[in-house]
Amino acid sequence: MRSERLKTNKRRAGRGAAAAGLAALLVFVLVLCVGVGSVAISPAQSLRIIWWKLTGMGSVSDLDPSLISILWDIRMPRVAMAFLAGGALSLSGAVMQTILQNPLASSYTLGVSSGASLGAAIVIVSGITLPVLGTLLLPAAAFGSGFLVIAVVLFISARISNSLQSHTVILMGMSVSLFVNALLTLVSSFAGAKSQQLLLWQMGSFSGMRWYHAGILLPICLVGLFLLIRHARELDILSFGDENALSLGVNVRQTKFLALALSSFLTGAAVCFTGTIGFVDLIAPHAVRRIFGAENGKVLPLSFLFGGAFLALCDMISRTLLAPRELPVGAVTAILGTPFFIWLYVRGGKHG
Repeated sequence: MRSERLKTNKRRAGRGAAAAGLAALLVFVLVLCVGVGSVAISPAQSLRIIWWKLTGMGSVSDLDPSLISILWDIRMPRVAMAFLAGGALSLSGAVMQTILQNPLASSYTLGVSSGASLGAAIVIVSGITLPVLGTLLLPAAAFGSGFLVIAVVLFISARISNSLQSHTVILMGMSVSLFVNALLTLVSSFAGAKSQQLLLWQMGSFSGMRWYHAGILLPICLVGLFLLIRHARELDILSFGDENALSLGVNVRQTKFLALALSSFLTGAAVCFTGTIGFVDLIAPHAVRRIFGAENGKVLPLSFLFGGAFLALCDMISRTLLAPRELPVGAVTAILGTPFFIWLYVRGGKHG
């Protein structure tokens, strides 16, 4: 009994140290991302500027005003959007992998990203303008079409299976996604001179992000994270299968529908501003589960933090690797994520 207690305390201490290490890594990555670029800003200067902007305390009179503008008006909104988008995508991936009981499940499995790409493509190719929305028309169209796709997937799945069985949702998601991708190819064939803009959007970018973008995405992320953590226990039970969950009193259909809708909402909100970015929602949840275990009360918030830091780092690489040229951040995440995807598949095959 005593030895078991010692083992438990050691595990808790180890996970506590890992959590502290993750928090330190997060701070380091964010400070690094706002400081690295065509104009280098030291960590001390970055912290001084941020502290002065947030509190009004201290003095930055010895710093070049352009340095302050670059950090606060250009880099920090961009890093904030990369962090929030990465967090939203990772949180969505963690939920979908639990609900669908599939380690390779993601927003792409259900066609959310394909739907968002189709909505954006229609706006870009057609040149539609709407004065009421202005520059938010493209994100609004992408979000609306992405959410429409998941609504169709869930509606069809619910008609086939009352409890929204995992294989039914996955098959419907793949089928609808293939259909949407065919429509996207058709629309892209009419892009003409706008094909470059469409291609860049489909590969993802944080160029031109401003504070008001982060101001829209932040409350969406916080609300989504709060609601999903509230249902962490039900998600833990669902990971043991639908029959076991039903025997333990979980409303399987309602819980699955709510969790999938929230995760799709988070994906749509992230993708509509940044374009299609893959592999983040696969890498972050698996890394967190490997370190901290499978309990969703820990996996969900830590996936958000890890995914945010990972995508912020990928964005820094995309804008500095071939500076002044900027790489699509989706290409960077794909280059880093593909070996992980292959390793995950091979490892799963070895373990049956």
